[in-house]
Amino acid sequence: MLTPAERLEELEKVFAELQDLSEATPILVEGTKDVEALKRLGISKNVHHLNTGESVFNFCEHLSRRNRRLIILTDWDRKGGMLARMLKEACHANEIEADLGIRTKLVILSKKEVKDIESLPTFVERLAARAVAPSSAGREKRAEAKRI
Repeated sequence: MLTPAERLEELEKVFAELQDLSEATPILVEGTKDVEALKRLGISKNVHHLNTGESVFNFCEHLSRRNRRLIILTDWDRKGGMLARMLKEACHANEIEADLGIRTKLVILSKKEVKDIESLPTFVERLAARAVAPSSAGREKRAEAKRI
């Protein structure tokens, strides 16, 4: 099991990877709050949200005109899972590679603490606080033990 510091480090690697990939590959999220959450995490390029009024198939068809690959980053609740499957099928029908790898990594690293993209920035802040707290508490205990 990863410590909060290790989880935070792994999440930061995933966000850096996502930022690099977004240069050439569109990232698809569910709504505007998800777009804002990714911006707070430093990922602002090439992020698109589904809530445009278009069907999933038409949305993917539109993206297929300029792209051969799409990163699917839907929430990991039941609705998000169903949407990810629909998007994957629509991408396949439009000859686009659907990348669910980043989503899978985020699901694993967030465990059951987070179920949506919009909660990631707050989750990262909580992890950062937990990652710092144990080490400073441990130093205080060692210092106290030396004094006794």
